[in-house]
Amino acid sequence: MEWQRLDPRMLLVLPIRELVRFLPALIALLVAGTTSGGAPWQLLGVLVPVALGVLRYLTTRYRIGAGRIELRRGLLSRKITSTPLDRVRTVDLTASLTHRVLGLTTLRIGTGLAASADGDALDLDGLPVQRARALRAELLHAAPVTGDDADGSGGPGGSGGPDDPPRAASYDVQTVVAFDPRWLRFAPFTGTGLVVLAATLGGASQLLDSFDAWDDLGSGGVHVPSMVGIAVGLLALLVVLLVVSVLGYLVTNGGFALTRQAGAWHVRRGLLTTRETSIDEERLAGVAIGEPLALRLTGGRHLQAIVTGVDRSETGSSMLVPPSSATVAPAAARLLLGTAAPVDVALTTHGPAAARRRWTRALLLPLVLLAAAVVAVVAGGPWWLLLPTLVVLAGAAVVAADRVAGLGHALVDGHLVSRSGSLVRRREVLDVDHVIGWNLRATWFQRRVGLATLAATTAGGGGSVGLLDVPEDAAARLADAAIPGLVSQFATGGSPGV
Repeated sequence: MEWQRLDPRMLLVLPIRELVRFLPALIALLVAGTTSGGAPWQLLGVLVPVALGVLRYLTTRYRIGAGRIELRRGLLSRKITSTPLDRVRTVDLTASLTHRVLGLTTLRIGTGLAASADGDALDLDGLPVQRARALRAELLHAAPVTGDDADGSGGPGGSGGPDDPPRAASYDVQTVVAFDPRWLRFAPFTGTGLVVLAATLGGASQLLDSFDAWDDLGSGGVHVPSMVGIAVGLLALLVVLLVVSVLGYLVTNGGFALTRQAGAWHVRRGLLTTRETSIDEERLAGVAIGEPLALRLTGGRHLQAIVTGVDRSETGSSMLVPPSSATVAPAAARLLLGTAAPVDVALTTHGPAAARRRWTRALLLPLVLLAAAVVAVVAGGPWWLLLPTLVVLAGAAVVAADRVAGLGHALVDGHLVSRSGSLVRRREVLDVDHVIGWNLRATWFQRRVGLATLAATTAGGGGSVGLLDVPEDAAARLADAAIPGLVSQFATGGSPGV
């Protein structure tokens, strides 16, 4: 097949993109030329990024044929990224605001072989929306999803946009989950929101420490203790951060919809930059229900896909349901798995030895700190040194109890279920048909109490689904029950082993 060029409208996008990349250098060049009193010849530097954008367009080609998709880039140093079509796991359509105005989108192919040795991804940037959706359907062996269907507002009988191809009646769209404005209350309790909040508050507190002990508030010249001013400032800052986190959540997940059509799951989200991710049902190895502590305390969950060929770091391609109400992610997981049992089953606990390990590891350091504080107080130190250590000890005890309650596993309806953690808890469900091997690891401390960590190796997600601190005999029985004969052939002396 002949090499194909990107859409000519990319001649508007690529030079602008290069100008943004070179903007700091261009500003520095302009300031240097102005202060030196030289002629405005430095403005010619703008032509460099513009020329690079044009050259990037002229030297980029792609083609699909003979069971492969290839992308060629570069003039002096040419790079060709190629992957077999049967390795396609996910297909993402991402459109920035500029792309949307011009009716273009970027098609990103998710596959274990989609990246070359130098780390370049296989992205087809600058495809017309209609062409990109048709190509996505071809790669996933599914019918195109129209714009209305993608956001969940179309459905059978709905009308698409002017660039959308006609939809075949046999490819009905099933909307599984659609965006609910009530989800915005979870925005401050996501991982990103909490990190930004903590970092900003820490920086603000250090800045306020440099103020004088008394602040002059108001035009009346009323002097009040600086702690009051600090409290008011921190409260105002907290409100601003909450608003920013909500807006960030809305921009990222606004218009979200999870739909199913013709053998593929489609996720669409984003207000300014839209992203449409399509996952082949056959490549869906399982799901992971995220239950971080902050979300659990506020009644929220999120859902990610375990997709063969896509690792956990590619959260954009694996996110199925953003932080939302506690019932939404499990309901979607039941539909994705085709069975409710792995989501609702009561998990088997790992026994008292596993519980003791969680208590020991959680309380060891706080107890050492408490002992040091007691020694300091007995030696004549202030009594209040005990307060922070007691608070830390109480918090560690709560976390340890929560970790014990959250630890468990199950094997039901052909799915391996594992749950662990407290601050970052995940309930992972993996189809045993996607298990390609077992790993049994035991540290010196685990061996002393007869425990081991059983890991089901798979080609998706983080590469494995682990069961922490399982009794060794239970781990062997579980592995053999999931895939009969794979483990038992290595048993010696009639005793189970892995």
